[in-house]
Amino acid sequence: MSKELSKTRNIGISAHIDSGKTTLTERILFYCDKIHKIEEVKGGGAGATMDHMELEREKGITITSAATTVQWDGAFDGGIPYAEGDQKNIKINIIDTPGHVDFTVEVERSLRVLDGAILVICSVAGVQSQSITVDRQMRRYRVPRLAFLNKMDRMGANAFNGVKALREKLNHNAVLMQLPIGYEDEFKGIIDLIKMKAYYFHGENGEEIETADIPADMLDQAQEHREAMLDTISEFSDEMMEMLLDGKDIPEAMIHEAVKIGAQSLKMTPVFLGSAFKNKGVQLLIDAVARYLPSPVSCEKPTAKKEVAGKEEKITLQPEDSLPLVCMAFKITDEQFGQLTYTRIYQGKINKGDTVINTRTKKRVRVGRLVRMHANDRENIESAGAGDIIAMIGVDCASGDTFVGDDAWANVSCEGIHVPIPVIELSVKAKDKDGQARMSKGLQRFRKEDPTFHLFTDEESGETRIAGMGELHLEIYVERLKREYKVEAEVGAPQVNYRETIRQPAKFDYLHKKQTGGSGQFGHVIGEVRPLTTEKKEKEDQIFKFNNNIKGGSIPNEFIGACEKGFQDVMDKGPLAAFPVINVEVDLNDGRYHDVDSSDMAFRIASRQAMRQAIRNASPVILEPYMKVEVESPDEFQGFVIGDLSSRRGIIQASESTETGDAIINALVPLSEMFGYATVLRSGSAGKAGYTMEFAEYRECPPNIQENVMKARAEKLAKDE
Repeated sequence: MSKELSKTRNIGISAHIDSGKTTLTERILFYCDKIHKIEEVKGGGAGATMDHMELEREKGITITSAATTVQWDGAFDGGIPYAEGDQKNIKINIIDTPGHVDFTVEVERSLRVLDGAILVICSVAGVQSQSITVDRQMRRYRVPRLAFLNKMDRMGANAFNGVKALREKLNHNAVLMQLPIGYEDEFKGIIDLIKMKAYYFHGENGEEIETADIPADMLDQAQEHREAMLDTISEFSDEMMEMLLDGKDIPEAMIHEAVKIGAQSLKMTPVFLGSAFKNKGVQLLIDAVARYLPSPVSCEKPTAKKEVAGKEEKITLQPEDSLPLVCMAFKITDEQFGQLTYTRIYQGKINKGDTVINTRTKKRVRVGRLVRMHANDRENIESAGAGDIIAMIGVDCASGDTFVGDDAWANVSCEGIHVPIPVIELSVKAKDKDGQARMSKGLQRFRKEDPTFHLFTDEESGETRIAGMGELHLEIYVERLKREYKVEAEVGAPQVNYRETIRQPAKFDYLHKKQTGGSGQFGHVIGEVRPLTTEKKEKEDQIFKFNNNIKGGSIPNEFIGACEKGFQDVMDKGPLAAFPVINVEVDLNDGRYHDVDSSDMAFRIASRQAMRQAIRNASPVILEPYMKVEVESPDEFQGFVIGDLSSRRGIIQASESTETGDAIINALVPLSEMFGYATVLRSGSAGKAGYTMEFAEYRECPPNIQENVMKARAEKLAKDE
């Protein structure tokens, strides 16, 4: 293990849209001497460093995650006691992720490869809908995090409400590590509850840090919060708990160690605060990243799947340069000079010019160039080792592919990235043949880069259709076609991605027997289909489960795979309106075969027909996507918002008023009712309300809606014929 590796931090910065992630990242780059001038996300300048796309700068939002690397020497001269020894020169690989839910896969694949994260919370709005989604993603990949209560300078900012929301809405064991000196316009500085010192940030960009005694009028409050903090932290150190009970002073190093244990075990979330925009508190947050978040050495060791004799077993990867290479491509972009593949190295070392094996395709590829990314800029490097995040140029692969450097490891693959299903689709058409070719090229590139962007040709109509996570998601890609490929695309009306499922179990017993000249076909399958419940799912996004209960060889093993494929074939088109079927579990319990006439094809056809019959008898129903909608509006328009959402078949889940006189309304609303909502909300609230929306779940359509959907679908299919 290299000493250098213990000084590396791989972190992501994630939050609800407009919480200040990119602004915070810009300050981190400045204080780490990576940039020499701070640019803002919105406002006339060159734009924030990490928002390098023209569209990002125009819209003031992050669309694609961006990576960079910085060096940190501590906020104060003389160094600070970091978690793994008294170190300086901490290398921090940072990924700034989008906040808008339509680009949630960017957060998903970034967190998959990171060792720690900063969860940015707006200290005015508190925990918002996308904060909950991001937190769920962090839990999925077991990523330790620090919370940063941003925007302490804004009207309505409240650190204690922020901590309360973290505890109540996210179930975090949140511990306030600092206190603000003043609020809103009066926000002047920060009290560190470990050192019991006050810090003020001066200079044009807050780069000069003044250390002072705690203001006299805040001393009692600081002492009270320090005791509460120590009480919580002591759960992670028996020695510290004993010293507290004995009334002894706790050494600073012991407190840091306990916080590190709590944070890295995911049992505690240290909470820091500041204002990135006003350049206050950011340096202390970077210190906390260095002290408390894990290095590739101290983080929970990643695992991979290894196939041995047809069975999968888990292996643990070790962050050692001397071991065989194992790395994962977590994000790809197609560029002028070839594909840029963002890669996390889990084990071993990679050198420019090496030949590596893609364990999915089993193909060998040569690594032409290795680069270290800084937003859109890149620096050529000769090699990179375990724990590093770099990019390879010119290596053709898909997002989520595993690369190894040794034939003996060619059966190893890193566990994949959770990809949400698209809920909205629309048709796109170029105006001429030249445009059609360019559009096809652009769409193929987007599909390769973004696993949540789906591209397909409608079998009945022959039109090109694209599907994604929301209206903004698809709107961005249509705009990119126009800018990057000079294609003026004609866009059809958005369509909802309905699904079908079953409501009750149904048995099947189907014999496929065909006797013509030559060999015949014989396959007999007996079993049951039933709804696949959440409890029985083996993974979060599973929609089909097959159980082989054949005993005594009534169907030979070599035909079981064909049976499973036959059952799965029917999942593409349901019986009601030819929408894909989801959440079905199939038991294959018995059957018969013929020594001569049975074949893979015979059993596949038998299973297909059996499945069709069973689904028809299992009370099929159409499902529609429901969206989690959060509306933030002045209190005076709360009645209008709730009434309008209810008229859209919305289910109001919560409504609360903030201290600033705003109302936050949370509801579940069918996606089909949300088209054009932005315009209605704007006009009904004098332009003062805003909303966010993300996919929540599929729910049964009411009978009248189901009837309309089936009728519209039948008309479309008839027209396409």
